[in-house]
Amino acid sequence: MAYKQRLIFLLLPVLLFAAADQSWQTKPIAEWNEDEAHQVLTDSPWAKTVTPTVSRAADSGQSRRRSGMGQMGGMGGVGIGMPGMGGMGRRGGMGAPSTGSNSAGNTDSGSGAPPTLTVRWESALPVQGAELKTRSINAPAMDEDYYAIEVSGIPSKMIHSDGSNLEDQLKGQAVIKRDGKKDLKPSSVKVLTGDDSTAVVYFFSHQNEITRKDKLEFNAQILQLKFTQAFNVEEMMYQGKLEL
Repeated sequence: MAYKQRLIFLLLPVLLFAAADQSWQTKPIAEWNEDEAHQVLTDSPWAKTVTPTVSRAADSGQSRRRSGMGQMGGMGGVGIGMPGMGGMGRRGGMGAPSTGSNSAGNTDSGSGAPPTLTVRWESALPVQGAELKTRSINAPAMDEDYYAIEVSGIPSKMIHSDGSNLEDQLKGQAVIKRDGKKDLKPSSVKVLTGDDSTAVVYFFSHQNEITRKDKLEFNAQILQLKFTQAFNVEEMMYQGKLEL
């Protein structure tokens, strides 16, 4: 009996930390504090960090496009309107995109070290609630007919000199894979460029419904950055409801 009591005493801090770490799960969004909201945005079933691999072949292709096109000085701010999607913009303003826990300013894409990216289900209710709670003025506007995945933390200097067909290129290089089902391809893509950090938002139609039984894997390539991120749908529940 003494051994069991000692074991419980030793485990208690761990159990309390785990409970505190996920405290947002048991509260209405209105009762979240900023730390809980920040966790939802950076380290939760809907938000993951990933370190991409660097494709040197893509980097070479980009360099060739730059040399053929010149420095395209006007490409710094890619248009934010989205035909057919009610004027995709940002809910609170036109500032630099949200980057979760990333700081693209720390990253030198020319050094060969890839940046750390945040991959987040922007369309999920907990994420939208957390952005309101943290007063994130840079959250992209959503359309209720689409799932939306945002990849943030991309150094803007990777984007500025690329061509006007970048969004179409990215659209063809992203997919949600589901075990035993047809892959989901984005209906549209928007590039949201800030001074230092850029985000890419992928929109997938609700006509291809995702269910709790699906096993999801998001694959994408953004210029020379390639990555794969799995999501556990069983964990993407809030207040008893699947939230995507």
